[in-house]
Amino acid sequence: MRKLFVASLLLVGTSVFAYAQISPFDMSGERPAGAPVAPRLRLPVQPAPAPVPVVPQTVAPQPMPPPAPAAPPVSAIPPTSAPAPATPSAPAQAQPQQAAQPAVRSVAVAPQIGDFRRYIVPFSELGLGGEYDRRSWSIYLTTEQAAAKARFTFTYQNAVVVAPEVSQLTVFINNRAIGQQQVGSPDSPSAVSFDVPPGLLQPGANLITFEANQRHRTDCSIDSTYELWSNIDPAGTYLSFAGRDAGQLSGTDAIRAIGVDGTGKTEFDLVVPAMEQPGTTKPLLRLAQGLSLLSGMPNQVFAFGTGSLPAGGPGKMAVLVGTAAELRPIFPSLPQGAESAPLAAFVTDPRSGSPVLLISGPSWQAVSTAIDTIVSPTDRAPEIRRDVLTTQRWTAPDAPLLFGDTRIPLSQLGIRTVDFSGRRFRTGFNVAVPADFYANAYGEAKVLLDAAYSSKVLPGSHIDVYVNGNIASTVPIATTNGGIFRQLPIRVTMRHFKPGLNSIAIEAVLMTEDDAACAPGATASQAPRFALFDTSEFHMPDFARVGQRPNLAAMAGTSYPYGRSPDPTPLFIDRTDADTLSATATLLGQLAIAAGHPIAIDTVASPSVIGDRSAIFIGSISQMPATALTQVNVATASQASWRPVTDSQPTEIDNGKALEEWRSRISGGALQSRIAAFREWLRRNFDITGASLQFVPNAEQVFTPSNVTSLMVAQGKSPDGGGTWTVVTAPSAKDLREGLSSLASQANWPQIAGHVTTYSSRTGKIESVPVTRFDFVPTAGLSIANYRLIAANWLSTNILSYSFLLVALSLLIGLATSRMLSRLGRSK
Repeated sequence: MRKLFVASLLLVGTSVFAYAQISPFDMSGERPAGAPVAPRLRLPVQPAPAPVPVVPQTVAPQPMPPPAPAAPPVSAIPPTSAPAPATPSAPAQAQPQQAAQPAVRSVAVAPQIGDFRRYIVPFSELGLGGEYDRRSWSIYLTTEQAAAKARFTFTYQNAVVVAPEVSQLTVFINNRAIGQQQVGSPDSPSAVSFDVPPGLLQPGANLITFEANQRHRTDCSIDSTYELWSNIDPAGTYLSFAGRDAGQLSGTDAIRAIGVDGTGKTEFDLVVPAMEQPGTTKPLLRLAQGLSLLSGMPNQVFAFGTGSLPAGGPGKMAVLVGTAAELRPIFPSLPQGAESAPLAAFVTDPRSGSPVLLISGPSWQAVSTAIDTIVSPTDRAPEIRRDVLTTQRWTAPDAPLLFGDTRIPLSQLGIRTVDFSGRRFRTGFNVAVPADFYANAYGEAKVLLDAAYSSKVLPGSHIDVYVNGNIASTVPIATTNGGIFRQLPIRVTMRHFKPGLNSIAIEAVLMTEDDAACAPGATASQAPRFALFDTSEFHMPDFARVGQRPNLAAMAGTSYPYGRSPDPTPLFIDRTDADTLSATATLLGQLAIAAGHPIAIDTVASPSVIGDRSAIFIGSISQMPATALTQVNVATASQASWRPVTDSQPTEIDNGKALEEWRSRISGGALQSRIAAFREWLRRNFDITGASLQFVPNAEQVFTPSNVTSLMVAQGKSPDGGGTWTVVTAPSAKDLREGLSSLASQANWPQIAGHVTTYSSRTGKIESVPVTRFDFVPTAGLSIANYRLIAANWLSTNILSYSFLLVALSLLIGLATSRMLSRLGRSK
């Protein structure tokens, strides 16, 4: 009996020891930062049928393993791209976090060989600021990627003042919440993963949404809401697809699904052995525009070369272009069909295993035919009007293009009904206007607001409307006991509208007595204070439509006038080396996205053959024709004087200019500061500037780029005044390529305006010279209503001319009345 009792004790002790081995003692709270933590095995959680937030697992980002070798290339067979690591498909339960100072614990997870990774953030940085912020865009997935098991991972870091117990980051895919994470990573970036429910992803466009709800730890003031932020790391935000089939590419779907790299960029590397031969430039630039339109990505660049294939990677696509004889030394495993017929197919680079788009044929005529098979789906006649501006790859939904009197519910612009419990609510939407928009001096749009506010909101609160970051209207809340707005008209000046995409934001600043007292825990209140309903509408009235020349903003926004021309646009390129051709492809790719279709071009060697047509000149300043520089009011002397400043070279100081500045400061600095303050007061309160107080606009001044400038875009009229000439130039071909790669990014491209825009790679600054004198270019139909609107905007801009005309008409009416009355009645 004693032996049986001892055996029972040993058995119980062994069981307890085994259980302890399965669930080891956790000292994560006392472990130093950065120490590895053993992963825990969890059973997979089946997704619920309703969109219920999923508890995330915090993981540490893992480096991508080197690509695995692939089979030799075979024509028309989709290859498999390089594998990337992915996190396990089963989420683990998050550990409880302390309210005072949350600590996000990183769990090291081994990558799974054979998985495929897609970076999804199309920006170099993504920040969610304030108490409420929401960002949406779409990504394109192939059929294989949509069918594969997927996992979503994002890496973030937040401000230390964000209260984690009441702040959340929510991720949506196709308007369904896949997970929610408490905001609690102020010290270092943390990675969070969610399983994507099966069947949620679909072939084609998929909507990705980040939503942030953040509250301050201790401060209840309006100013404290500007201290709240959460930054999403593009390099640590991606979709992981199980299996190698998700990396297969075939057809135009592969081009649409190229995506971005870890910095939000997209790159097309074109290897063309016969790049500098005559007759290859036109089809190559047509191919570049087609690739830009198919991908639709915001930050894409092109790189041309004649040597070996570049290394592949996320957000990159190698393209081999040439005849079979030209490509065989570079790519020996060419398909047999390339020597007899046009061929466009995806093959695999045997050295790296990366997919390669092969475009070949027995001759360059056959190569051009193969290029047309890729680009032709993007063709659209210039006279066919489009209804939207395609923006969904970086901001969803696509912006509607408004040509006149239009009312659009905000629900169609991506706004949803929101109940808000904070202090400053801000949301926004996008609309677009055509290139011939001419209503920036008199026009007013309207926001017909459906909203409500609680009885706690005090008078002094207000609702503001911003256009492209500029305040456009303010509506005060002057009543107590709450209220409901039904189609409240908020007039929005169109002074800050520009051709192309326009961003409109609605902001509600809410003040309460509770915020003034700011008792402990007041920031955590969830009682709604304000509600915005998606039944609100945006009303765009009829506006004047007439083109202006020059107008770089219209070119950047809608590719005007080149996107509307039914004839090919003359393109002058000083040389077809790799740098110049790469810069030209990047520029035309961006213009094609703005136009919505490829722009037909015709390469020319001299300005004399252009005549009075609209044309584009691109190249280094030393090779630019003097006629082109003169037409865009750029000093021809800059061909010899414009030299970029290097980091080791000190900045030149103009002693004469510096002396005048000091003399002005000493003698009349106080008087000039008062005059400047008075001018600013007139501009801010009455929109009166020096340019408006003149009868005839001043002539354009000749522009000379400084040596700090590394790229210049200038526009003017053709010699006979019937066309628009645009010059894109830099001190060297290298500066031209690097400058356009930066200027064509989505953050910089909308800043192009005026008649001259410059970019400095040294400072990162973009500066514009405003247009002082322009010509009208008729675009819309000839109608009395349109002429009346054009006259109204022109007279609103030229105050003295309006005043003189008003006085002259008054005198004329007085003289006519006096003459008429003198003929009536009895004379003495």
